[in-house]
Amino acid sequence: MDGIGSFLPFIAIFAVMYFFMIAPQMKRAKQEKKFASELKRGDRVITKSGMHGKVTELNDKDNSCVIETMAGKIKFDRSAISMEMSRKLNTPVTVK
Repeated sequence: MDGIGSFLPFIAIFAVMYFFMIAPQMKRAKQEKKFASELKRGDRVITKSGMHGKVTELNDKDNSCVIETMAGKIKFDRSAISMEMSRKLNTPVTVK
């Protein structure tokens, strides 16, 4: 009985880490993968580096896209796209 009781704190720490760190990260990764696969031409997007633009081309072979910005057209990997502008603009604002 003493052996099981000494492992109980480690099991509790792992459970807390899983529910507060690992599970939300896996959910976020799944959402990002879904978002990248649903990109389409004409979407206004923001890259993870903060560049704004419009998707003009999608390439399924190398999982990339071309974004038209004020500076011209730039090729990005789909995973570098952070969010779609319309989703950011339609986010409800909560006042506390």
